[in-house]
Amino acid sequence: MQPGEIKTLLTALAMPPAGPLLVALLGLCFARRVLGRVLLLSGLGSLWLLSTNVVAVVLSAALLPQFQPLKASDLMTEQVQAIVVLGGGVLARAPEYGQAQPSANTLARLRYGVALARQTGRPLAFSGGVGWAAAGTATPGEAEVAQQFLRQDYGVALRWSEGASRDTRENANKLRPLLQQDGISRIALVTDAWHMPRSVMAFEQAGFEVTPAPTGFIAARERPLLEWLPSAHGLLSSRQVLREWLAIRMESDAAAGPLAP
Repeated sequence: MQPGEIKTLLTALAMPPAGPLLVALLGLCFARRVLGRVLLLSGLGSLWLLSTNVVAVVLSAALLPQFQPLKASDLMTEQVQAIVVLGGGVLARAPEYGQAQPSANTLARLRYGVALARQTGRPLAFSGGVGWAAAGTATPGEAEVAQQFLRQDYGVALRWSEGASRDTRENANKLRPLLQQDGISRIALVTDAWHMPRSVMAFEQAGFEVTPAPTGFIAARERPLLEWLPSAHGLLSSRQVLREWLAIRMESDAAAGPLAP
């Protein structure tokens, strides 16, 4: 396995639901001891809390830098030259369509990117290949699926398409030469709000001037009582926030070097 695949596997084991379940399982193995019962309750209790949308919202506000929604007029003010959309996964099998489709995250990003491009007249770029989690599978590249989707559903063609990247840093580094050929350095970056902090960091380090264009905000969705009940979207949101927070910390520590305090 390549380092990127190992990192993805270890991260998956640490994130909910696997992390809390492993703590609960360890507690169950020592259930006759006080420590075992504490671990069991801690694992199950943390899984309940991390599965609630209200906790996901609190975690997002506490752990990640926040970005405000973008207005099309902001792009004109900041002289943005292109709209860059980052891939967020694909549905490798979509039997109802007979071909692969963008995942929900990719679809939302593409829709917003097209809206911004139409409002401003700026050209559209897309970056995304096969992520580390899907390495070695028959999953098609995100760029290939995005191009096909935009052409069929929106009648829109990408000016630039990068389909070899496997993570956010590669998104930035592999897209940079393509845009640099056309003198593009000021971009509006479209991705989910929870993914934006790390994305901005990666693209700025690659030499871009970035105007964040976030979508997919983590926010309250239901009545207050229901926000405290476990749900699939609550668990997913908590997982996304914690994963991004961990990735930012790891990349910051790596950039600081071994001599940093």
